[in-house]
Amino acid sequence: MSNFKELSLKTPVELRRQAEELRAELRDLRFKVKTRQYLKVCTVRAKRRELARTVHALAKTSATK
Repeated sequence: MSNFKELSLKTPVELRRQAEELRAELRDLRFKVKTRQYLKVCTVRAKRRELARTVHALAKTSATK
């Protein structure tokens, strides 16, 4: 998990790549939770928050440049 300061130091390309990876992870986790292959539901919430941080940092960097 990365905090906002670390994310703000990354380039927009890196942030987009990280957001794509997190979306894919989140999709897989949701599917696994629905089929009861994965029982730690709290990780879905954590990944969703991490994705939100990444997207916010991406919007912030693209708005300032």
